[in-house]
Amino acid sequence: MVSSGSTETAESDAPSARIRLRSWLLEDVNAEKPAQRSAVEGAPEESPEGAGAAAGDSAAHAGQRWWRVMCLTGLDYFSTLGYQPGIAALAAGVLSPIATIVLVVVTLLGALPVYRRVAKESPHGEGSIAMLERLLSFWKGKLFVLALLGFAATDFLITITLSAADASAHLVENPHLTSLLGNKQVLITMIMIALLGAVFLKGFSEAIGLAVLLVGTYLVLNVVVVAVGLWKIIEAPHVVTDWTDALTAQHGNPIIMVGVALVTFPKLALGLSGFETGVAVMPHIKGGPDDTEANPAGRIRGTRKLLTTSAVIMSCFLIATSFITTLLIPADQFKAGGEANGRALAYLAHEYLGGTFGSVYDLSTIAILWFAGASAMAGMLNLLPRYLPRYGMAPHWARAVRPMVIVLTLIGFLVTWIFDADVDAQGGAYATGVLVLISSAAIAVTIAAYRKRERGWTIAFAVISAIFLYTTVLNCLERPDGLKIGACFIAGIILVSLLSRLRRAFELRVTNVAMDDVAERFIRDYAHRPLRLIANEPSNRDIAEYRDKIRQIRADNDIPGEDDLVFVEVTVRDASDFEAELTVRGEVLHGRYRVLTLESSSIPNALAALALNIRDRTGQQPHLYFEWTEGSPFAQFLRFFLFGQGEVAPVTREVLREAEPDRSRRPRVHVG
Repeated sequence: MVSSGSTETAESDAPSARIRLRSWLLEDVNAEKPAQRSAVEGAPEESPEGAGAAAGDSAAHAGQRWWRVMCLTGLDYFSTLGYQPGIAALAAGVLSPIATIVLVVVTLLGALPVYRRVAKESPHGEGSIAMLERLLSFWKGKLFVLALLGFAATDFLITITLSAADASAHLVENPHLTSLLGNKQVLITMIMIALLGAVFLKGFSEAIGLAVLLVGTYLVLNVVVVAVGLWKIIEAPHVVTDWTDALTAQHGNPIIMVGVALVTFPKLALGLSGFETGVAVMPHIKGGPDDTEANPAGRIRGTRKLLTTSAVIMSCFLIATSFITTLLIPADQFKAGGEANGRALAYLAHEYLGGTFGSVYDLSTIAILWFAGASAMAGMLNLLPRYLPRYGMAPHWARAVRPMVIVLTLIGFLVTWIFDADVDAQGGAYATGVLVLISSAAIAVTIAAYRKRERGWTIAFAVISAIFLYTTVLNCLERPDGLKIGACFIAGIILVSLLSRLRRAFELRVTNVAMDDVAERFIRDYAHRPLRLIANEPSNRDIAEYRDKIRQIRADNDIPGEDDLVFVEVTVRDASDFEAELTVRGEVLHGRYRVLTLESSSIPNALAALALNIRDRTGQQPHLYFEWTEGSPFAQFLRFFLFGQGEVAPVTREVLREAEPDRSRRPRVHVG
């Protein structure tokens, strides 16, 4: 008896544990369900204006000061100091400081103005992708956005894996730990990625406070290293002479030096990595008291301060660190296997400030590089759920943070394993993602300025776009592996997206049903009798069309002459849209025919949503009447999937079946 009871308890606890796990994983999605359900059922909802005002009121008091959020995006941007000087030295040699100055000029005069404009045009964290999305419609727009999301995923995900790999390199190459941790860099990198994922699974509320601590400590330590490095150069002025002699011997005159620096610039593009993250974290910035969702002016000002301040700080550090590392570190130490490979500033910290300070610097670098993935993870979690579920190209759980964190963490493991946790090997993919996003942002703001007839800004942004496009093409030609990896991400996103869209093809995707006064009056007239709706594809809309249609429907379905019939006509706007609000308008044509007109991305979905809404309003089950469509069922399904039309009757019935499991409450579908 005891044994049996224990077995029953264990069996009952197992489903309960699964339910609790599912609820925990989908916690933020489950919180949305009541609002979504009321929208489909037609319950009163707050107007968009009211919702925006409410959001604006809360936005004025929520969020963080811009300088604190700057530390969040600075995890990505400032942490590149851990490897950028070494990459610059490998790419440009003795020309590294001049090439870095070119990078700083492009940063301050190119990327910064572009993203200050992006912050104004797209203030809700979608970045330049949202600006470009508005330029294109239908499937070409969706596929274009998916391609940009592929490059964004390349940028953000490689940020996680590359930063974790460099953090593990600093750990493994620390003089005190080399013997213990040697040849375990892949394992250590995966552990760091797993720990980052665990932070997001637990919750990210304290991340900004931790980011302020990590970034503040790291910048202070770098100031110390830079100051000591400059002092060493002052003490030994011959290193400057040796450097200038090497420059002259290798490159001749300043014009050639600048030309070579421009050619090597694409290899230094990692120094631009923080801008897309800067606009992705905009929702975390505290707005002003007068901010609204439509015009968050305070948030935009804060973001511009964030972008400008971080760009100036990073520019100063890039020039200074490139100068001291080039002059003080032997060239051989930058190469693979050298003590400064991927950790030039850490090399100087150990060399001139001793093992204790060097280990503290290593620890700070490891911490910020590990947590640099946090800003990238936050960017992806802000970006991907804004597009894929809205396109119907992701399952419902993709809106939830925790399942997405698990998926992204597993992909991070795969990327780390493929690249063997090699920082240099991932640099090409990282630079490609960064440059494609910056180029798309530059093109987006150019188009925005052109449409607003801002001639000066249009020319300036067009020149900046040309520079970044040149840099992107050159980078792809020199390091095609980055383009290949980006293409793999794009192919993966498009494949998963289309399969998800196909799987959700029969899902009810109307977010709300709104009726005008005439349509409301039509529905009220049928509060005590069934409403019979004729699905009609409008042609000339003359009296003969409606008269003949009624005669045919009555004959095919044996409807008594005394029963009233109401026409329903759906116009497809953009069949590539997935979720949308349904607006129903009523009109009386030719003095006798009642017609409900709808605009939607899918005829079957619109009809199913209307029928369910009428049922909930009147308590009566409406009847829908269709004609069979001529043609192949498979061809008709493709028409439905791509263009929202096709064989309407069976698809409408299937949408109703999935939306309403109770057959006794399901609206009736008749086909003749």
